[in-house]
Amino acid sequence: MDASPLLEVRGLVKTFPGVRALDGVDFTLRRGEVHALCGENGAGKSTLIHILAGAYTPDSGTVALDGRPVRLANPHAAAELGIGVVFQERSLCPNLSIAENIFAHRQPLRACGLIDWTALYQQTEELLRLFQLRLDPRTPVKALSAALQQLVEVIKAVAPQPRILILDEPTSSLTAGETEVLFANLARLKADGLSFIYVSHHLPEVFALSDRVTVLRDGRHVHTGATAEIDEPQLISRMVGRTLSDLFGRRQGDLGAECFRLEGDVELHVRRGEIVTLAGLAGAGRTELARGIFGAPPLRGGRMFLDGQPARITSPGEAIRRRVAYLTEDRKEQGLFLDMAVRANCVAASLPRFSRHGLMDERAVDAFGEQCVRGYRIATPSLSQRVLHLSGGNQQKVLLALWMATEPRLLIVDEPTRGVDIGARSEIYHRLRELAGRGVGILMISSDLPEVLGMSDRVLVMRGGRLVREFAAAEATEENIIAAAVGKDRP
Repeated sequence: MDASPLLEVRGLVKTFPGVRALDGVDFTLRRGEVHALCGENGAGKSTLIHILAGAYTPDSGTVALDGRPVRLANPHAAAELGIGVVFQERSLCPNLSIAENIFAHRQPLRACGLIDWTALYQQTEELLRLFQLRLDPRTPVKALSAALQQLVEVIKAVAPQPRILILDEPTSSLTAGETEVLFANLARLKADGLSFIYVSHHLPEVFALSDRVTVLRDGRHVHTGATAEIDEPQLISRMVGRTLSDLFGRRQGDLGAECFRLEGDVELHVRRGEIVTLAGLAGAGRTELARGIFGAPPLRGGRMFLDGQPARITSPGEAIRRRVAYLTEDRKEQGLFLDMAVRANCVAASLPRFSRHGLMDERAVDAFGEQCVRGYRIATPSLSQRVLHLSGGNQQKVLLALWMATEPRLLIVDEPTRGVDIGARSEIYHRLRELAGRGVGILMISSDLPEVLGMSDRVLVMRGGRLVREFAAAEATEENIIAAAVGKDRP
């Protein structure tokens, strides 16, 4: 790895209404290195990435490539300078094919100026093979799973052969196997001289991949150093500004009576105060089962019992009336009203509680909103702030507050800390522990194995739409959960 800087950022400042997102940030990227960028949600990582991608213009500061100042006026200018970006939010056109997405705006042309479809599909196949993907280049992107779409997004960024590739949470929707393939290709590209800025909340990835790590906190640069010279607790401490102990918390109180039971093709139960986790690979059927319990859409067969009484849930409205809540894995598309204020989101699932004679009691809404902001430590300038402008971790806290306003007896949480920084993650874990301690039964879905092991009283492994193994907390390990998930366990 060449120690000379390829990219140099000096004194970057960027201010949005009411917040200084970057406050004199410095950053350097060497040739052929993977430089991890860490920090809590709202630390300034996304703002820095958007400036380097040409999407934002800094208020002050400089960016230099090969020692020469450059002006990243727009995304096209950044791409022309060899900067590729894979944002956390996908930018693919779902109705176009894989090939058309990967080569958008730069398709191979015939002499007459028409697209050379044979060359387009051939070049796409070569790129797909590099990533061990056996896909037809003609396949519409909308027909792919979220994980495959994420890999296509990476291939699209790599195809123009950039000098710098910025990856923002690239594994958030990938399985363990797909993540391994991605990492193998990143290592190959690094060996070919490509430099990476890698953003991830999954710290094991940071330690496995990066050569150096930079930490931002509250828009300021607080640390840069060799990854090998810092351990995980030290890195977390720099990210959150304090020592973070007991990440997952502990069970509060004894388990109570059974609050939920499902009988049929899939059989499971949850007791009051218990955290039961559904583990498994992508496509195992965990989310479909959770949505079925919530009535979105309802399960086709089987019988449900709430507090020992038969219950039939045919819609989300019926689920809410029966005090069953579902915290979706996709907070932006399915969970929150992004263009609405924090106060409105906090009461969205429990409007009757805040209305009188058909009119909203605005004082009660404000009082409850303030209670949520304090209790869940939601960082927002005001109750009127649109949720769209909150960090991912604070959006997730609003989503949790929204559902807790319904006073559920069964809370289903689907990937509760996806895209959430370590500090907010700890707060969410402790809040779930507190809810369980108050007698709420919690059914959790998680693909994060440390989270599964740290939070669960029991682990149920799904494969192919069925439950295949159950582990008590004391016997659950990453190895036996994975083995059961892929079908290589020995019951």
